[in-house]
Amino acid sequence: MTDDETSLPPDELGRRLTEVYDLVGPLYRRAQRSVERGLTDGGLSLGVRAVLTLLHRNGPMTVPQMGRAQAISRQFVQRMVNEAADQGLVESIPNPAHRRSSLIRPTEKGTAAIGEVLRREHALLRETGGGLTDAEVTACLRVLGELLEALDHVDDD
Repeated sequence: MTDDETSLPPDELGRRLTEVYDLVGPLYRRAQRSVERGLTDGGLSLGVRAVLTLLHRNGPMTVPQMGRAQAISRQFVQRMVNEAADQGLVESIPNPAHRRSSLIRPTEKGTAAIGEVLRREHALLRETGGGLTDAEVTACLRVLGELLEALDHVDDD
């Protein structure tokens, strides 16, 4: 094991992870503005886009499942689902596991809309510089996953 592979002592780890948090906020806000300004052609709000992305990646889900997956309130997710339904992008279907909590799935229009947004995002992100390696991206995902897990105790509602 090299020095770069040695686990950090808790105090140093805390300082370094603060650097990560310091970057995540601006990164998130800039990504939001990017979506708002062009990736959706003004047709999808960020909330509807998040709902469609979840459904695209996971298949039909309930509103509570989407809320937990995104660490946001069920009420907010329900508003976004209602907005998406009003635009003909999602529909409710019976949930064999729970009568009172319908599954939400994308319509053909919703599938096409999120497919186009993801295509545009991919085209934009593939231009990212820095010569990043698979190992670096994997390490980044691991660190962010650990940070998210460390905050599991925070109430989403």
